Amino acid sequence: MEKKNIIRLELLALLGLIIILALIHITKPIEFIRERMDTLGYIGVFFIMFLSSATIVIPLPGLAGVIVAGASLNPLLVGIVGGVGSALGELSGYIAGCGGKVVIEKKKIRMYKTTKKWMKRNGFITIFIAAALPNPFFDVAGLAAGALDYPIWEFLLACSAGKILKCVALAYLGYALV
Repeated sequence: MEKKNIIRLELLALLGLIIILALIHITKPIEFIRERMDTLGYIGVFFIMFLSSATIVIPLPGLAGVIVAGASLNPLLVGIVGGVGSALGELSGYIAGCGGKVVIEKKKIRMYKTTKKWMKRNGFITIFIAAALPNPFFDVAGLAAGALDYPIWEFLLACSAGKILKCVALAYLGYALV
């Protein structure tokens, strides 16, 4: 085997190990949320959703927090607070899109190009639908909105509406499961 192939295999094995460790580590925050939800309350829901949405590309289990919170708090309020926190956290992707237009445009990412096309045709609906679905790729919509100079208030309105809808549904799921 060539040295290049050996290095690639080693890097692939390392990546696999990192992914496995990350998956094991993700379950710890869910337990933390469950144990402390009565203490954290609605402010905790807001910050959990804000932080989980503010991370670009790295998924954090914020939606699990909404489900758990819906079981012990008012599900409608959990959904509203969680949705607003999540939408505000998504501003990180929007701002990255504003600042990284040149870099983003140079990359030939198919998902970005498709999202950009949808954004140009019907930005509000695209953002709303992408935000309402349990979708790990929403960051692409935020990046596209920022790169296209989509109005920030329209982005926040569409994103908030979609995120609130999703969070209310998940909070009621948590309520129903208990």
